[in-house]
Amino acid sequence: MRFGDVRPGSWTRRAVCVTALAAATALSAPAVASGAPAPATPKVDQQTLSSLGAFVPAIVGSVATAGPDGKVNADIASQANALASVPGMPPAVGEIWKTVLGFLNNTAKPSQVAKVAAKNDPIIPTGPNAPRIQQFLYPTIGIGCLPDGNSVGTALVTAGPQKAPAPGPARGQAGFVYTSLGTGPALDNNRAPLIAIWINIDTGRSGQINLKRNEKINAVNGPGTFTAIANTGKGRVLSAIYGNVTTKIKGKTVGCTIVPTVGLAYI
Repeated sequence: MRFGDVRPGSWTRRAVCVTALAAATALSAPAVASGAPAPATPKVDQQTLSSLGAFVPAIVGSVATAGPDGKVNADIASQANALASVPGMPPAVGEIWKTVLGFLNNTAKPSQVAKVAAKNDPIIPTGPNAPRIQQFLYPTIGIGCLPDGNSVGTALVTAGPQKAPAPGPARGQAGFVYTSLGTGPALDNNRAPLIAIWINIDTGRSGQINLKRNEKINAVNGPGTFTAIANTGKGRVLSAIYGNVTTKIKGKTVGCTIVPTVGLAYI
C-alpha cells in the first residue's frame, strides 16, 4: 500500500470496490475482550468499523491522487458522502463521515473535528504536563491481540513542537501513537509492522511510516504502545493506521491484525 506504487486512478477503482464491501457487509470479528479496566476502555462500535475500517486506506490513497484542479478526488468525496447517507446508518457513524468530508473540503473547524473524536470515549491524558493530542476519530480492535480475544486499540496524533511522543515531533512533524489496551509491552516486528499512511491535503505531500516500540512509553509492563514521527509538514493531515500489532503477554509473543482507524490532524 505504498503511495509510490499507485498508478493514477487505481486508488479510485479500489475505493469503489471497498466502498461497496463496507456498505454491504458487516465486519466479522469475535467479541472484544475486556483486557483493560472498564473506565479506561472506550466502546468499539461494530457498525463504525464496518463502515469506516475497510474504506479508510482507500480514501487516504485516493486523496493522494487529486483531480486536475488539484482538489480532493471528486469520486472519493461523493462515495464518502453516499456512505454518510446510507439508510439505517447510525447517526454517530454518519457524523464521522461528514466530519471527514468537511476536513477534506476545508469546511470543518478544528473544534468540530475534536468534538466528534471526543464522543468516542477517547482516553485523554490530563494534568499540567499532558501532551496536546488530536485523537483519531474512533477506537478500533486488534483481532486476537489477547490470548482470550481481541484488544481495543486507540490512536492519536501530536503536532510538533512538543515532547510527546518521545523524543517529540519538531515543528512541521506529526507524532503518531497507537495503544493496544490490555496487552503486554510492544515488540518490533519488521515482517508484520504497524503502519501509518498519511497525506497532507494542503501540500500534497504523502508517505507512510512504521510505528515502533518506544522505550520511554509503557515499555516494561505495557500496554503495547507503538509510536512514529513523520515529516508531514504543516497543514491538514489525513491519516490511517493499519497492519499488525506484536506484543509479549505472559512471556509469549502474540501477533494480531488491527482494523484500520482514521485520524484528522492539524499540524
